[in-house]
Amino acid sequence: MNALLTAWRASRVLPVGAVRSLAAAGARLAWRRPGTAVRRFEDNLHRVTGLEGDSLRSLSRRGLESVSRYYAEALTLDRFTASQVEARVRLDGYDGVRELLETTPTGAIAVLSHSGNWDLVGAYASPRIIPVTAVAEVLKPREMFDQFVAMREGVGIQVLGHEGGSTFRELIRITKAQRTLVCLLSDRDMSGSGVEVQMWGRGVKVAPGPAALALATGAPIVPVHVYYERLSGARRRAAASPWGVVLHFGPVIDPASVASAPRDAQVSELSQRWASWMADRIAEHPEDWHMLQRFGWTA
Repeated sequence: MNALLTAWRASRVLPVGAVRSLAAAGARLAWRRPGTAVRRFEDNLHRVTGLEGDSLRSLSRRGLESVSRYYAEALTLDRFTASQVEARVRLDGYDGVRELLETTPTGAIAVLSHSGNWDLVGAYASPRIIPVTAVAEVLKPREMFDQFVAMREGVGIQVLGHEGGSTFRELIRITKAQRTLVCLLSDRDMSGSGVEVQMWGRGVKVAPGPAALALATGAPIVPVHVYYERLSGARRRAAASPWGVVLHFGPVIDPASVASAPRDAQVSELSQRWASWMADRIAEHPEDWHMLQRFGWTA
């Protein structure tokens, strides 16, 4: 049976604390006996930070702890109360995008990396800032995907499965017609037609979707980086967890600013702008970048 499906079913009957403990134990075991995914994770972290040896191993241990927190939270997202979500989330840089997100009559595009807990972006933002639309990888077995979609929709996130051109056409329609924040995980290209940008002094391929959607709709791009921080005092007690989540909003990127460039250059320029900002943020919090998969390094 699919391991994630097994974890999902177990999370339905176990206390939240037990889910967290089991996820943390799994992360410790994976770190002590590194397989392909952990070695790939460490290679990705090395390319971002330049760390090697014991320093790299220490970073990967913290990184796997962060991964375990994400999965424990993702599996129990529907058990968070509104007050717990409120207590756990802190906004950084929001003043720079407040007017846009609170007054736009149509859509804006949030570019995210696989950092921290991106599901909490939707759980926090949908009832408090702007309704959220997300695109999710279609997991196998399909039952697992359907369960995650139902849970995310239960906390106010509209979810589309990543199914190629039809999904992109639906995103265009939604972005033009609805007041929504379209959240796209874009540091890892899954389309096979990634655009090359520079991150951490290296060439990498990232998803062209945010730039292409912005150009097709005129919607602005807002990069958002998500990372964990340790809570204390009243916030920790209210959140029922020692860990909080920071939503760090970057500068708004207007697609009209590249209107004079050729089409291919427009996609490249818009992608490079959000990628440069995101690379700096990931380098500041590399332990929360959950890139255990093959990444699009080109150099």
